[in-house]
Amino acid sequence: MRRSKLPDEQKCSCSCGGKEPERIIFPCARQANTGQITNLAAIQLTEEGFGKIACTALLATGEKGLIKRAKDTGGVVVLDGCPMNCAKKIADTNDVPVSQHLIMTELGITKGPSKSYLDDDVETAVSACWEGKGKKNSE
Repeated sequence: MRRSKLPDEQKCSCSCGGKEPERIIFPCARQANTGQITNLAAIQLTEEGFGKIACTALLATGEKGLIKRAKDTGGVVVLDGCPMNCAKKIADTNDVPVSQHLIMTELGITKGPSKSYLDDDVETAVSACWEGKGKKNSE
């Protein structure tokens, strides 16, 4: 299921500088299929206007500009491939508040070799984000 995209003039060109999106998406993007799914889902979510993908590896370096932008944004979405929660740990280490956290294996996707995934697996992750799964209560 495709969601409507924002017009190009409403999108910024990247999440590492300039006008920032409402949400920043940090995928774990690791070597297993579930990590690859997080990256593909983050790209699709960016294309659909849900938020903007950002570099989790850069966040891990403690890059101050990215940390500041992540703290100042309308929400931080972390997509982890498995219960190791690497991307979430990176955000936590840098005191970046996470408003939505999804773990691919908890969505029913089985972890395996990096190329063992289907387009449906990516769509499962994308749909879960749009549906608000993994959101923290604001109460």
